[in-house]
Amino acid sequence: MILQYLKNFAPLELAEDWDNVGLLLGNRKQDITSVMTCLTLTPDVASEAIERKIKLIVTHHPILFRSVQQITTETSEGAMLLDLARHDIAVYSPHTAFDSAAQGINQQWCERLELQACQPLQVSTDLELASLGLGSGRSGLLQQPIPLRNLILQIKEMLSVDSLQYVGQPDAKVSKVGIACGAAAEFMKQAQQQGCQVLITGEARFHACLEARQRGIALILVGHYASERFACEKLAEILQHEFPEIKCFASEVESDPINIL
Repeated sequence: MILQYLKNFAPLELAEDWDNVGLLLGNRKQDITSVMTCLTLTPDVASEAIERKIKLIVTHHPILFRSVQQITTETSEGAMLLDLARHDIAVYSPHTAFDSAAQGINQQWCERLELQACQPLQVSTDLELASLGLGSGRSGLLQQPIPLRNLILQIKEMLSVDSLQYVGQPDAKVSKVGIACGAAAEFMKQAQQQGCQVLITGEARFHACLEARQRGIALILVGHYASERFACEKLAEILQHEFPEIKCFASEVESDPINIL
């Protein structure tokens, strides 16, 4: 039942072609009594799940993302997967389907920034989902035009951080915002085509930043973890509300691997 709910909540048809989504480990018919969400399934998060006797991990970033020929204890991922299987813990990943869903990560960013007239940066190739106005990324209008500097300050306050990386002129006026969580600077072209003056994303390569400067579109880089982890916490709350008989919560040991002095 919970797997079907997850598929309805974030239709897997919304996932990018290169992605690896859905039930990635475990028995589809297994009874689920507890769920833990996380951004990335790492050995410490797996140990937390085992210790707390979790039956399903919903990880945003998928395991087995690249093709593998062996699953052994000789690699950290192999040892982790074998340990999870030994404890009958299933693993599900919605990844880019969750990014693009109607209540997904990019839409949640729109709501946090109180954007209006939101729409996908790229409409889904699935005709049914496209008819519902779903697709990759989001764009939306600010309530009133503001300098890029003010938008950065607003996001800093929202994330409770002292600094953010950005590309662009601080005094440039911003009225329309593009959003693509994670590492998604490649959406700057679509954002610019929709009239966005800035694209908010998690991280971008150096040459993508150079391209943004050349194109004349600003980038705000909030950090990969900060761009997505909050939505994993929200997903745990949603699942708890939908399935009150099941214990649902976000990982408590997961943290951003990047620190700033």
